[in-house]
Amino acid sequence: MTTTGVDSEVDVSAAAGGYAGSGAGATGEATGVIDGAPDGAAEATGGAAGATGGAAGATGGAAEAPGGVAEATGGVAEGTLEEEGDIAADYIEELLDICDLDGDIDIDARGGRAYVSVNSSEDSNLRLLSNPDTVQALQELTRLAVQTKTGGFSRLILDVGGSRQIREAELGRLVASAIDRIEVGGESAVALAPMSSYERKVVHDIVAERGFVSNSEGEGRDRHTVVSAA
Repeated sequence: MTTTGVDSEVDVSAAAGGYAGSGAGATGEATGVIDGAPDGAAEATGGAAGATGGAAGATGGAAEAPGGVAEATGGVAEGTLEEEGDIAADYIEELLDICDLDGDIDIDARGGRAYVSVNSSEDSNLRLLSNPDTVQALQELTRLAVQTKTGGFSRLILDVGGSRQIREAELGRLVASAIDRIEVGGESAVALAPMSSYERKVVHDIVAERGFVSNSEGEGRDRHTVVSAA
């Protein structure tokens, strides 16, 4: 695991110029993430997350099934994942520097994915980027930066300020509610809202732990998970 400290002094207003040139090419659209309010960050990206085409969905759903990680990665070597992590860390570090945000970057590789986490003290201004929608948009842009450097598809996961743990807790509550509707309400199956392949995999794992069954249905942005009794 690698840790990189960041302590920046560049004014946020410089983000539009610097961030756009920081590696992905499409990142000029991402300045709204920084300049706008966190609540509107996903909208402010001007479709930056969507501009990746199927970056999040290009795995074809293979990664979302509990046993599907190896199939989706095609046996990605750990050294390749570490390279992805290093490229992503450099990209995120430059972004934090441009935005005058403080954060420590941790890199890990597990389950066929590179994981990059940005954390800081409780009173840090890093919370400006920790909104889940903002993190999702930044993740797609970071993947683009990695893909530009490596020439290969990236399934990298980005976490800022514990946003992933917060989201996973929310998914746990969604699954609990769905199971309650099946056990108490008598419903045969409950469809959850559309979500990313990574989040669907998290849901599959939680559902399996509870002794129920889940399947993904739909295509593209409408792809969602359906929970049912075993």
